Amino acid sequence: MPKYLLIYRDSAEPQQPQPSPEEMQGFLKMWDGWFQQFEGKIVDGGDGLLPTGRVLKPGGVVADGPYVEAKEMIGGYSVVSANSYDEAIEIAKHCPIAVIGGAIEIRQLAEYN
Repeated sequence: MPKYLLIYRDSAEPQQPQPSPEEMQGFLKMWDGWFQQFEGKIVDGGDGLLPTGRVLKPGGVVADGPYVEAKEMIGGYSVVSANSYDEAIEIAKHCPIAVIGGAIEIRQLAEYN
């Protein structure tokens, strides 16, 4: 069955205030519900990404990254197993990131190995 990478994008807008502990618990419950709803379809729940990183450029040059001028930053990811893009999109529609209004890029893995 094909696998799809869900890429969670954050806008480069100023950060929202940190959620309260109660809000964070509610958000974590949403994730648990999503994992249960699509049990067997979520291959890797993924993780969030820290805002820092490095970029390897041609010639072996390493620069600090990701680039601050980017309009959107990758905030995290998950991997799902689905029969088609339509099914992967349906799974993504129920993801907590989509529920709170975030953007999710959906890409099929080539699975060369």
